[in-house]
Amino acid sequence: MYKFVFLINPISGGAQGKVIYQFLPEIMASLNYSDDQWKAEFTVHEGMEEQIRGALASTETLIAVGGDGTVSAVLCQLMNSEYAKSVKIGLIPLGTGNDLARVLNLYKPYVDKGLLFLVRRLLQAEARPFDIWKVNDKIAFANYFSGGIDARIAHDFNRARSEGKFKSSSVVTNKVQYVKSFFADRKYKLMPSKVSYVSRHGDTRQLDISGYRTVIVGNIPSFASGTNPFYKSDMADGLLEVVCVRNLAQFLLAFALGTVPVLGTLVKRWCLRTHKVKSLNFEFSDNEFLQLDGEDLSGKVGNQVKIDYACRVQILALGE
Repeated sequence: MYKFVFLINPISGGAQGKVIYQFLPEIMASLNYSDDQWKAEFTVHEGMEEQIRGALASTETLIAVGGDGTVSAVLCQLMNSEYAKSVKIGLIPLGTGNDLARVLNLYKPYVDKGLLFLVRRLLQAEARPFDIWKVNDKIAFANYFSGGIDARIAHDFNRARSEGKFKSSSVVTNKVQYVKSFFADRKYKLMPSKVSYVSRHGDTRQLDISGYRTVIVGNIPSFASGTNPFYKSDMADGLLEVVCVRNLAQFLLAFALGTVPVLGTLVKRWCLRTHKVKSLNFEFSDNEFLQLDGEDLSGKVGNQVKIDYACRVQILALGE
């Protein structure tokens, strides 16, 4: 049984995962871990689910090195296994949004002091409880889900990247492309859509969100690269935060002021209502744009989306 297993996405963050892989022996030795106490391997496209399950079965702590998509793949396998209570999860952020890393206080040390500094700190970090949710009983949901303009932007970004219209070689390049996609998609609105949810008090309610700009469901107090449109979010309370954004002004307010002390709280309390819910059911149009944890979900789940609580795990986090 290993104390640590590192699953490293070799292409995330401009191939920075390969740099970590190269320096891990030196880092682990400096912390007095012998070679038989840890191992590292690159993720594989074919057979990744089996790879993750094997890693969970062989370690006390599994560390995903990559973006939000990499850690979501790990959590999806953890959610459907007996290891949810026994294996701790860590994240080294190499993606574009890195929303989960931000709320775990991992992103700032990475930006301020570098990747190798973060690796050393993470190996000595404490674990904290973290809720995992499930979409249509099979897909792990860790950060956020949304449908509407922001999902359309993510869809167009991913399509442009796959078609080679820009080189996704750095975080700055990716963010510039996101800005371009926003201006191209700024008029987009939700097609005919409804949401029903069970509130924190147990009653069921329904909203018609047709024509809204977006609907955002959050498990963490960070959305789309560090904005926070949620009022009093907690990632270990068995509740999700739901924000239905009617117009572009509200959308821009959420992005511009959501993290500003005092003013952001006032905006989220009085201009953007947050619904605290135990579960949700969406009914979208067939061609609606959807995203989950920063990944394009359009056309992959049908027009009925159900979100329920899955389990609670232990995830490594640094102190404030």
